[in-house]
Amino acid sequence: MPGLGWVFVGVGVVLILWVIAAFNGLVAGRNQVRNAWSQIDVQLKRRHDLIPNLVETVKGYAGHEKETLDRVIQARSRAVDAHGTAAISAAEGELSQALGRLMMLSEAYPNLKANTNFLSLQEELTSTENKIGFARQFYNDSVMKFNTRLESFPTNIIGGMFNFEKEEFFELTDSAQREAPKVSFS
Repeated sequence: MPGLGWVFVGVGVVLILWVIAAFNGLVAGRNQVRNAWSQIDVQLKRRHDLIPNLVETVKGYAGHEKETLDRVIQARSRAVDAHGTAAISAAEGELSQALGRLMMLSEAYPNLKANTNFLSLQEELTSTENKIGFARQFYNDSVMKFNTRLESFPTNIIGGMFNFEKEEFFELTDSAQREAPKVSFS
């Protein structure tokens, strides 16, 4: 009978160690998701900072295209003010569409296309869009790993006990929003 007591103690210790490992794994996953989101946030901030300069440059050559310029400015404002993954995704998609229209506008103004400041801003914007795409992919991969771990048995028991919640993916719902603004150097 005393041997059976040691078996229960051993099982109890193993169970406690497993709970600690599962909890720490969920914490690490949640922190990775938060870090991935901060990477997106940095790139979105860079994008938002580029837009006023781009609009001012375009305004110098195509000032009478006020409606397009206003849409970009309004979309930027909504994107800056958005909170929560879904709202930010929607606002950023709208901003991408507005930027796409702004870039198409440059096709009608050869002097604008030749402006070195405009070309530089286009290049910066293209680079930033690529970085946003990579950051979004890393974020969504991190969310998928975390959510899979959180929903898998028996880790879901630990997640439920300590109120871990699923994370949202950074998704673009409209197919038109999935396209980055088209930038042409021709």
